[in-house]
Amino acid sequence: MVLLAGCVYESPKEAGTIQFTSSPSGAQVYFDSQFRGTTPVSLAGVEPGSHAIEFRYPGYQGWSEVMVVSPGSNNVFAALIPTPTDTPSTPEVVTTTASAALPSNAVTVTITPGKNPMLVGDSNTFRGTASGTKNVIVTIYGSGIYSGGISSLLKDVDAFGNWAYVWNPGTGILPGTYRATASDPDKKTLAQAAFEVIGNGEVTVVPSTYAASRGGTIRFSGLCTTNAPEVELVLYGPDQYAGGVRLGTVSVQANDNWVFSYTLDNTVSTGTYTMKANDIPRTTSGSAQFTVGFTGQP
Repeated sequence: MVLLAGCVYESPKEAGTIQFTSSPSGAQVYFDSQFRGTTPVSLAGVEPGSHAIEFRYPGYQGWSEVMVVSPGSNNVFAALIPTPTDTPSTPEVVTTTASAALPSNAVTVTITPGKNPMLVGDSNTFRGTASGTKNVIVTIYGSGIYSGGISSLLKDVDAFGNWAYVWNPGTGILPGTYRATASDPDKKTLAQAAFEVIGNGEVTVVPSTYAASRGGTIRFSGLCTTNAPEVELVLYGPDQYAGGVRLGTVSVQANDNWVFSYTLDNTVSTGTYTMKANDIPRTTSGSAQFTVGFTGQP
């Protein structure tokens, strides 16, 4: 009796390519919980089968589903719906435009933030002047628990008409634009000042290719959700890049996205490179690696 042994060869599945588009464009695309860029964006080399996809865009409802990726070309389009916004009620700002001198019993208040922007974890001292009242109340409006406003206890006005209030919200505060108001206890008048809070977010980096060629251009994109106005880019790698080369700063768009294109020199060394992005003023950072000049590349 002759025994024959063998194996069954199963050909590898052809990878899929997905083209992501949305209305409005510029939506953040998450594929299997990883950020992959902003629409329109293409993702190649995807294993066929079920994958989780999600679109995010500030001010719009999220869009997500589980899709079955087929070998070859796939297309995903998301029509995003604006999120209804509830504008918190705020006291009316009272201004005086009369040219005549104010009566001696008129109430006036001013307010100025000590830090703008303010970093998460810092305190902020608000100062101002007041006349016609012995006390002022400071109310902070902003994100999260501050959306409806949180007021201080009465702050005394000194003999020179000055007052101060130290706000120490801790590290749980959300980034965003805040507004501080100061009023007398009877709310006869009100002053306000806006300021920014930066921190408690993330910075991400996604290169358009993970295997670049010498002389090629790489498009880097990412998110900055710390409310910082800019990100700083530094490239690390072999030789002259060993200590990091600062490539400059890039503005963060209204939808928290940033984009930067960089053309590699024709003489850069073969190796692994790291693009690092810091928000300004450096509350957090993110990075991504790519290679240059390995086998199969010019």
